This record gives sequence, C-alpha cells and structure tokens, in this order.
Amino acid sequence: MNNPLELSGKCTVLVVDDTPDNLSLMSDLLRTDYKVKLATSGERALQIVAGESKPDLILLDIMMPEMDGYEVLRRLQFNPDTEDIPVIFLTAMSAADDESVGLELGAVDYITKPINPAIVMARVRNHLQLKRARDYLAHHNHFLEQEIANRTRALAELQDATIRAMASLAETRDNETGNHIRRTQHYVEALARKLQDHPRFKDELTDAAIETIFKSAPLHDIGKVGIPDRILLKPGKLTPEEFEIMKTHTTLGRDAIVAAETDAMLDNPFFRYAKEITYSHQEKWDGSGYPEGLMGNTIPLSARLMAVADVYDALISERVYKSAFSHETAVEIIRDGRGSHFDPDMVDAFLVLSEEFRAIAQRFADSAPVLQAQIERLAADVPTERIELTVRDE
Repeated sequence: MNNPLELSGKCTVLVVDDTPDNLSLMSDLLRTDYKVKLATSGERALQIVAGESKPDLILLDIMMPEMDGYEVLRRLQFNPDTEDIPVIFLTAMSAADDESVGLELGAVDYITKPINPAIVMARVRNHLQLKRARDYLAHHNHFLEQEIANRTRALAELQDATIRAMASLAETRDNETGNHIRRTQHYVEALARKLQDHPRFKDELTDAAIETIFKSAPLHDIGKVGIPDRILLKPGKLTPEEFEIMKTHTTLGRDAIVAAETDAMLDNPFFRYAKEITYSHQEKWDGSGYPEGLMGNTIPLSARLMAVADVYDALISERVYKSAFSHETAVEIIRDGRGSHFDPDMVDAFLVLSEEFRAIAQRFADSAPVLQAQIERLAADVPTERIELTVRDE
C-alpha cells in the first residue's frame, strides 16, 4: 500500500529572488525533481501565487528592492488562500534576530547563501512532505467531520421517525390520524419562533430548545395507549368516573418517558421537554386543568405551547364525536380562552400567526380516504351516533 504522505507527481516550487544568477542556480538545482516557477520581485511573486495553480512551496529572498521578503510573507499570511503555503527564506544574513523576525511572521525555515545544494534539496523535500502531511490530515479531518455529521443526521432522522411511529401507535387507538402529530409539531414550532424575542420567553426559547420541543411534541398523547377503548373511543360525554381514567393518560405518558430516561442514563433536554409536554399539556392557565391544577407560569412553557397547538388542531379536525370547526371558529374559541385556558401572551402570538396555522393545517391535511378509513376502523368499536360538541376536554 502506498504511503499517502509520499510525494507523488512533481510539486511546484516558486523561487523569488531579484538576482537572475541566483534564480538560474536554483532552477538548475530543482527542476529535475520539481516544477519550478521564477519571480524577480515580490510583486511578481504575489501575482503568480494569485493564479489558479498555486505553488506547493516558496523559496523567498529577503533582501529585494521595493518589496522585501518580509512584506511578501505578510501579504501571503494575510490571505486565507495562501496562508498555508510554506515559505523558506533565502538570505545572506545570519543574525539570529533576523531569523526570529521571519519565523515569527510564519516562515518555516531559513537557508543561508551561498547555498549548499544538498541542504537545499533536503529541506525542500522535508517541508513538502510536512505540507503533504498537513494537507492529508486536514482532508482526513474534514472527511471525518462530514462523516460524523452525516451519521449524526441519519441517527437523528431515525430517532425522529421512531418517535413519530411510537406516537402514531397512540393515535391509531384514538380517533386521530398521523398527520395530527405533524400539524401539532409545526404549530408548536411556529408559535415558539414567534415568541422567541418576547421578554418573557427569550431566555428559554433558544434555537436548540425550540428544536428539542419540536422533536418531543409528537409524544404529547403517548399515554393514551393505556386508556381502555370503552373510554378512549366513546363518542359521547364521559362520565365523571370515565373522565378520571382519561386524565391518567398524562401520568402514563410522563411515566413512560421517565422509564426511557432511566434506561438511557442520559441527561438529555429531549427527556425534559417530553416529560413536560406529556404530563402538563392539559393544564390551564387559570388552574382548572389537570393532572395537578397548575396555574400561570408554574405550567411548563413547552406544555403551554402544546396546549394551544393541540386544542387548535382538535377544533379544526373531524372526530368520531364531533364535526370539524372552521378555522375562524377555532380562532375565536382560542381567543375566548385567553387568560383562562391559555397563556395570554401565547394567544396574542397565535392570533398574529393564525393564517400560518391555517397554512400548516392545509399542508398536512388528512385526505378523505384516510378519514374514511379511520371512521370505518372505529365503527366496530363505537356506536354510529354522532354528537356535535366542542372539543372534548381529554
């Protein structure tokens, strides 16, 4: 197997010197092993370097008229396209201070005049190999970064698909469809983005937090898998006893997330938001919700976002126990819930975004065949009577 750090093909060496005899000498020495470019001034050297075919290494005289080697190196270092080209100074000077200046500017080495051909060839080859090693490592690191990014993205997509699949299992037992999950996800994201600069929310609603809330939102009703069909699919009003059982879906969902978090042994914000949303999305601003009767800001922010999204979608969606309300009616119902059911500032943001909510609903609308299949699937388990209600407070 070939060593990737071995030089293959002819590298290009640019020699910069204002003395033609020195250029001729260096060209004769190097051209057998390398492609050689020559420049008689610093300005000409910069023009060559600015071309499409950049040299792999520069041998640069220091003492030149108009623009000395130090200034050429400064300009090379200032340009991101040329800062990585190694530069070896050619100089008749031998003072340590002069060498220090060049090395501090970024030169990789010094060769003193008169030159020793063996030393020149050895140092040119060594520094070209070092450059090849740096380039190889940079390319390899870039490849690894891309590979890690690709695998991380693929894993995230797999996790998102798994989460939606788990949430869909809960939805298939209820009278909702898989698109309910997608709609509520996007409602929550739109509402959070609108509130991101609000003084009350800007500290918590970072981009990372919004992304995590978006990912965890599909699990809001995962606890419904534990609710008996006779209650979950009942088309009419629930009895007080049945309603108490229905309310346990919040606790069941939270407990399932806690169990997953314990198994994972990870301190991940996803679990935090998933627990908040599953457990508290049925709380109400005035304290009349469940399971704990939390009030105001004691209700987690993520759950307050979910409450608006979930109720809006329930209102505009057809269910076995109700017909779909119009978008306008849903907006008015949520407006009426300002300060009682919902955080007032969130309702204000929702009213501004109402047309965006409508667009999301249309984008992820349930097709007629899907709705019909849902009705037929549930027909064997629930009575065919329909009761026109507002949203059943589940």
